[in-house]
Amino acid sequence: MNRRDFNLHLQRSALALAMAPWLTATAQPSEQVRRWRTNPFALGVASGRPRSDSMVLWTRLLIAEEDRASSGPDALRVQVTVYADAALKRRVQKMDVVTDASRGHSVHVHLQNLQPATDYWYRFSQGDAFSTVGHTRTAPAANADVQQLRIALASCQHYEHGQYIAHQEIAQQSLDFVLFVGDYIYESTNPQYAVRQHSSGEPKTLPQYRERYAQYKRDPHLQAAHAAHPWVLMWDDHEVVNDYANDQDRNYTDPQQFLLRRAAAYQAYFEHQPVLIGPDPQSPQQASMRLYEQFNWGKLADLWTLDCRQYRSPQACRDPVRGGGRMVTQCDELDDPKRSMLGAEQERWLDQGLATSKRTWRLLAQATLIAPTSIPAPVGRATYNDAWDGYGPARQRLLQSVVDHKLSNVVTLGGDVHMNVASNLRLVPNDPQSPIVASEFVTTSITSRGMGDNVLSVIKANNPDLLHARADERGYSLITVTPSSVRCDFRSTAFPAGKEAGLKTQASYVVRSGKAGPMLA
Repeated sequence: MNRRDFNLHLQRSALALAMAPWLTATAQPSEQVRRWRTNPFALGVASGRPRSDSMVLWTRLLIAEEDRASSGPDALRVQVTVYADAALKRRVQKMDVVTDASRGHSVHVHLQNLQPATDYWYRFSQGDAFSTVGHTRTAPAANADVQQLRIALASCQHYEHGQYIAHQEIAQQSLDFVLFVGDYIYESTNPQYAVRQHSSGEPKTLPQYRERYAQYKRDPHLQAAHAAHPWVLMWDDHEVVNDYANDQDRNYTDPQQFLLRRAAAYQAYFEHQPVLIGPDPQSPQQASMRLYEQFNWGKLADLWTLDCRQYRSPQACRDPVRGGGRMVTQCDELDDPKRSMLGAEQERWLDQGLATSKRTWRLLAQATLIAPTSIPAPVGRATYNDAWDGYGPARQRLLQSVVDHKLSNVVTLGGDVHMNVASNLRLVPNDPQSPIVASEFVTTSITSRGMGDNVLSVIKANNPDLLHARADERGYSLITVTPSSVRCDFRSTAFPAGKEAGLKTQASYVVRSGKAGPMLA
């Protein structure tokens, strides 16, 4: 069975699992075997954090009421089996993991001693119930001569705003991994654009966040994309609440109180994703969780995944009644060098990583748009204070680090703004006399609605470094990295994405090795 056939099989399996009231697999009769009325693996499976010798596998058991009422124990022993073939004949590893209600019956398995650049298949079981089969692939060895890296870049999947048609195509693609850069769930509800409904109101507690994740995870196309490929994950704001910054939300909730909500959101994120480390029990309200990491893909590429929410300074010149993101003018705070998007510790970590990078390409994955989008105002310019535009000195430090370390082939990857963007990044934004030091690709949203064309046309007219910017379509971006180039194909469809929608290539851009700045392919 080839990769494409297997991915199609995964999609059909995910659809069947999502729609079936129960599913069991053959097991030998035994008093020790728990018999389930409803298959508990209804949220699917996932893999993530691909290394050359390790991988994280994930599932979460969703226990139906009729099974919860049985006399079974709260703690459950879950078995995972890993295979070297899609037919599940050549077993590689087998292990048991115990989970319980305190972690939402989530399961995280850190597979180790794997072979580099190798395909593996895996399946979970508990009692007489089996999960769907997942596929994953390890990274190549650090010194391997790699000729290609294929990434699906995705973000912003508001459940109510459309169908996950993009994930249906992602599941069918031949990829090394999916790079998801934030807004996996949305805490907010927007009935005006809803094509399907959230099952409950805004989550604020751990059980409520668990319910929101469970609704998203039941989607068969999302399940298929997780089962088909390993994922590298980051978050933005909607995993907690819109426009939060560090320990502050837009409603000026007491920070100690808000950290309790943030802790619940972080715990739910951990329980539903193939990530290795959960919230730090030693942090205030257990509300800290390190997500930023560095990956490498042989000699071809370094990848840094950045956290742009947990450590950032509050937005500049916030409204005294309602904080968060807004357009600001005549705001001296925008130029304050002490303000940071990443926090001092993460900035130092990234600078040290860039200083020692020797691979052909340097990919910086972060949540939003780095290129400028400010527009003229009656006095000066109006700047959106929640994106990198609102953290100008921090952006300057990031790009200055690239210059100071004499780095070429730097490409940033982002999401958040619900539009496809290809842009130049300069030390002095939009100044043709300032050299281009890095290239940027930003993907549109999986489903979430974008800004209007009238607003975007003003932004484009006043920011010539935006080479391509379209907010009218939904989808994802296919990133192909080779020793000679990084190519971005914007795969998209009209809003809202319907069940029968098809994706097309909106535009393709390429960055050539040794020459910063995207060009039309």
